[in-house]
Amino acid sequence: MEAKKNILILTTIGGFLQEFEMNDVKLLQSQGWNVHYASNFHQPIYECDTELLQRMGVTCHQIDIRKSPLAVVANIKAFRQLIQIIENEEITAVHCHNPMGGVLGRMTKLYNRHLYVIYTAHGFHFYKHAPIQNWLLYYPAERLLARLTNRLITINREDEIAARKFKLSSGGVVSRIPGVGLNMERFEPDQKARKDTRQKYDIADDRFVILSVGELNRNKNHETLIRAVDILKKDYKRFLEMNPVLMICGEGGYREKLQELIQECHLDDNVILCGYQVQIERYYQAADCFAFPSYREGLGMAALEAMACGMPLIVSDNRGTREYSRNNQNALVCPARDAEAFAKAIAKMWENDKKREEMSQRSRKIADDFSVSHTERIMQKIYSSIGQ
Repeated sequence: MEAKKNILILTTIGGFLQEFEMNDVKLLQSQGWNVHYASNFHQPIYECDTELLQRMGVTCHQIDIRKSPLAVVANIKAFRQLIQIIENEEITAVHCHNPMGGVLGRMTKLYNRHLYVIYTAHGFHFYKHAPIQNWLLYYPAERLLARLTNRLITINREDEIAARKFKLSSGGVVSRIPGVGLNMERFEPDQKARKDTRQKYDIADDRFVILSVGELNRNKNHETLIRAVDILKKDYKRFLEMNPVLMICGEGGYREKLQELIQECHLDDNVILCGYQVQIERYYQAADCFAFPSYREGLGMAALEAMACGMPLIVSDNRGTREYSRNNQNALVCPARDAEAFAKAIAKMWENDKKREEMSQRSRKIADDFSVSHTERIMQKIYSSIGQ
């Protein structure tokens, strides 16, 4: 009798699948898998339409998983819920994402050693120059959990090197993909979208627009960008000529803190918190450059999307941005904590239209290496190998 092909995708944040993993769903279904999706749909960082997922043939399961490892009671409950789903739905494979999703998803193998477990690490919390507490906590945990992993997928070279030093489950394999796959047709230059989005926010065409996209949290480091815009005011005549606008798209727990900083710096006319945007490609089009000051990135799909739209980058130096940013070619690279450096980079972008256009063309070319077609070829082989 042919084995049942029921796979469970597990994430911590409900909207993660719809935001990043829809290509995987289509690949799995094309191979005859019944796709189940377990997550906490009450954590709305990305848009999540469970009714749409159900219509696509994805069975959704609410569990009480939390992002924080300190939420012990809730995560124990979530683990029990996972085991119940695996029993009731006769799940044979689990593909887990996000740190706590990776912990609970791989621990299910302790309950059923026959499960085939895949973990996609969207950026290990231990990395070069990471705080020592990250190495003390996350490195040994990841090393231990690797023994419960049949396939460990990384999205950057630094993580791949670390992962290959772990001992995986018997026959386990480490793979690297170029992110979740970039839709080069959705993300491309579009002058009409540029005009429409600027009109929506009453931004004149001659104003210099810097865009940043990401969850409003400490790691994304939007505070440094706001301080950079404030620093630019020191040369007030030049500031008036540039008339910069920093647009920040995303939601999260730091919104109030960022809003207070904007008011403190008297930048209400220069910084806009746009919230989470479904049609984010229209915002890339409105900008003159893209700023990505994160302390840590596994890869950074927002920057890649911006590149596909022809955006030159201003980025912090981390293992994720190193995968695609080439200093003075398609990007200006700054230390994450250095608001002065970001201010100088913004001014440099504004000053030289010709250089910015050259960087824009290089961005689009480099982005093609991260297109969905490259990722799909690798994931097709990974899913085909389940159970072999």
